[in-house]
Amino acid sequence: MNAIEPNWISLIWFAGFATVCGVACLIVAGMFPLEFRSDDRSPAASPLLVLGNVVLLAILLAGTGLYGYLELRWTTMTVVSGLVFLFAPALIEEWRWPVPNATAGLSILVGTQVLTLAVLARVGGSALAILS
Repeated sequence: MNAIEPNWISLIWFAGFATVCGVACLIVAGMFPLEFRSDDRSPAASPLLVLGNVVLLAILLAGTGLYGYLELRWTTMTVVSGLVFLFAPALIEEWRWPVPNATAGLSILVGTQVLTLAVLARVGGSALAILS
């Protein structure tokens, strides 16, 4: 198995980070355009909260991509990223939760992204320190 990817621990971490990125990307994409809400029962999400999620998602995508580039083979990174984005819609369908409104859901997503960024900084800190 070492012929496929010798760095298995980094592969598992990358798959987790990419999964958070994929699910967050789909959730944030569902919030645009900001004026439109298909569900009239829940109030529209705050545009500032949506844009904050977009900024966090961009940072998380860049950090995850950089971590994968520094730690993995590019073929492994491509295959894992493709599989994550292929199955991310199924994860959203399976993990439906009773969130009262869009603002609460986006607040949970902010917390998840901040936690993932903290774990990425902790796990990938040594790999990212090469750049400085």
